[in-house]
Amino acid sequence: MAEIGYNWTYAEERLQRGLVFIAGATPQVITETICALASEDPPVNPDELYVITTARGKAAVEDALINRGILEKLCAEYGLPRVSLGGDSFIVPADGSGTELDDIRDAGENELMGDLITSFIRERTADPSARLHCSIAGGRKTMSFYLGAAMQLFGRPWDRLYHVLVSPEFESCPQFFYKPKKDRTIDVNGRRLNTADAEITLAELPFIRLRSKLSLGASGFRELVSEGQRDIDTAMVQPELTVKLREGMVYIGNKAVKLQPMLLMIYTAYLRYKLNRCVFPERPYCLDCTECFPSLLDVTTKPAVEEMAKDYMAICPSRVDDLLSRYKNGLSVDTVRQAISKIRRTVTDQLEDETLASVYAVTTSLRTYSNTRHGVRVEKSRIRIE
Repeated sequence: MAEIGYNWTYAEERLQRGLVFIAGATPQVITETICALASEDPPVNPDELYVITTARGKAAVEDALINRGILEKLCAEYGLPRVSLGGDSFIVPADGSGTELDDIRDAGENELMGDLITSFIRERTADPSARLHCSIAGGRKTMSFYLGAAMQLFGRPWDRLYHVLVSPEFESCPQFFYKPKKDRTIDVNGRRLNTADAEITLAELPFIRLRSKLSLGASGFRELVSEGQRDIDTAMVQPELTVKLREGMVYIGNKAVKLQPMLLMIYTAYLRYKLNRCVFPERPYCLDCTECFPSLLDVTTKPAVEEMAKDYMAICPSRVDDLLSRYKNGLSVDTVRQAISKIRRTVTDQLEDETLASVYAVTTSLRTYSNTRHGVRVEKSRIRIE
C-alpha cells in the first residue's frame, strides 16, 4: 500500500505499532483487519492491540478471539508475532457510577463515547514512539465518526486510518474471521461457501491532519470541535501575530516587521491590554469589540511605564535603567501619539497591505477630547508574545 503524502523512513519503521479498533457485536473486523495488514507489502504486524467498544462488544470480542482462541490461531497460521489481547486492551466508556456502558443508545452516551475516543487518541499520539493504525470498520456509526474525527485532530503524518471490506456473503458471518491459508468450506444460512472465494480489502482512508495547525486545549470532543472551528475561522482571515521580544521582531504570518525598541515596547503594551483586559472573555471572537482599548491617559501613567519596562528588559536589557529614569513620571501623551503613528507607518510599509495593516497596527477606537482610545484589532486568540 502506498503511503499517502509522506516519505517513509527506517526510523519510523522502528516505531511501536498500535492497532486501534472500533468494535461492536462483530469481532470479525479485528481479525480481518489484522489479516489484511499482515498481507500488505511490506506487512504491518501489530505490537499492541486496542479495542474501543462497549461492555457487550467487549464480551463478544473476549469470547471469540480469546476464549475460542481465534486470535492465537490467526497468528500461528500467518506466522505473526504473538500479541496480547487482555484487560488493558479494551477501552470502554463508563457511567458516573463506574459501570461500563452496555450499548450506545442516547445522545449522552454518544457524547461520552466521543470524549473517550478523543482522549484516548490524544494520549496515544502524545507518545512519539507509537505509530497508530486505526480501523473504523466495526461498532456504531457514530463511534467510527468519532475515531475518524479524533485522527483529524491529533493524527500525525505516520498514523493511518482504515476501513476493511469483506465479500458480502462472508460479511458478519459467525464462522468467518479471516481468510485461512488452507481453503475450507463453511455453512452460512444454509449455503455452503468456500473461503477461497472470500476477498478482504483494506481501504486506507486519507484524512486532513490538523494537529500542527490548531492550538487545542479543551478536553471534551464538543469543546475541541468548537475550539478548532474558532481557530480555523480566524486563521482564514487573520494570520498569527507573534512578538519575539529578544529578537526585537514582530511576525505577522510569514511577514517580519522590525520595530525600534521603544516602539516595540509600546506595541507590546497594547497587545497585552488585548490579552489581559478583555471585558467579555466568554465571547469566542473579538470582532469589532474595542472595549479593551486603553485611553492615552491609561498608557502614560508611571505604573504603566513600569509594567512596560518588564518587556523592555527582554528587548533591550542594558537600557532599562535609562528608560525608567527618563520617564520616571510616565510617558507624555505626545510620545505615545508619535509612537502609534510610527508603528502604523512601519506595519503598513512592511506588510504592503493596508487592509491587513488596519488589523495589526495600533488604531483608534473612539475619539473624545484628551481621551482617545487606541488598540490592536487582531483577534486575541491570534496573539503570541515570546
